[in-house]
Amino acid sequence: MTETIPTISDITDTALAARLQSALDNKTKPLGALGRLEALALRIGTILGTESPELEAPQMLVCAGDHGLAARGVSAYPSDVTWQMVENFLAGGAAVSVLARQHGLALTVVDCGVRRDFQARPGLVSRRIAEGTADASQGPAMTAAQCAQAIANGREVVRVLPGNALLLGEMGIGNSSSAALLLSRLGGLDIDACTGAGTGLDAAGLARKRDVLRQVLALHAGATAPLDALAAFGGFEVATLVGAVLQAAEERRVIVVDGFIASAAVLVAQALQPHVVQRCVAAHCSAEPGHVLLLERLGLEPLLKLELRLGEGSGGALAWPLLESACRILREMASFESAGVSRKDS
Repeated sequence: MTETIPTISDITDTALAARLQSALDNKTKPLGALGRLEALALRIGTILGTESPELEAPQMLVCAGDHGLAARGVSAYPSDVTWQMVENFLAGGAAVSVLARQHGLALTVVDCGVRRDFQARPGLVSRRIAEGTADASQGPAMTAAQCAQAIANGREVVRVLPGNALLLGEMGIGNSSSAALLLSRLGGLDIDACTGAGTGLDAAGLARKRDVLRQVLALHAGATAPLDALAAFGGFEVATLVGAVLQAAEERRVIVVDGFIASAAVLVAQALQPHVVQRCVAAHCSAEPGHVLLLERLGLEPLLKLELRLGEGSGGALAWPLLESACRILREMASFESAGVSRKDS
């Protein structure tokens, strides 16, 4: 499976970072007065390798897939919601569809393995591997070959997309379970701390979900390497996002990470290639309890905290204007010298 994994280089550039910081410090404002927006500007400038970053043709990529584990009652919603929401995305009625229109984000939906035959139409890319993953409580969710194919699919999809920014989105009933399992195994954390209500389970449903996930972890105790864990715990859409992240990182695109599931894909990609995270911006911290733990593991500080738990890429779309503003501050805000503004008395 290693042939699908590109080598991601270290983009640390101390000279560029110093020039970016100097440019920010010399804008017409008190030192550091724009707070974390300045750190965001520096990060984007570093990713794109320029003191005048401009975000071009941003792409929202929503990967969808069904999960065999959903049959164990780990979600409050039935699996049919996956295909129904794909139709909603394509019809323009989902939250991420609305937000993508608002912010000028091109929306691509990828069928990674949904139990539904979709009619071909603009905005839909078919990369179906199977009609959903297998039940991870009975065996691996994916074979090694399926996992490798999903990663390769993600790379292929991103390779042909324009622009220099990729926003990650997903849809798949049961995929918060996959994310919790991946965080527990790759992060070395207790599964209960990683597991939340997902689509809205009540207390009894959450207890049942945690019990099922403990069984799944025990069944796949030997799946400790990143690709083995990914194959065991599944998500064709998660594995496709892993490939998308790797490809975007290789191309030095700005990667805008949405919620818990998208962050789990980044966690796997980082375990494979640690420098991936240098290209990432965390859009928000969701209401899923495992998300804050996952972001800490990645070393990413979220831009927003709105108690979102929708997924789809909705948080990435909401955070997008902050990235645009950070770039404009670098490109368009005057310096003390150019504006003829006096500095503070020393």
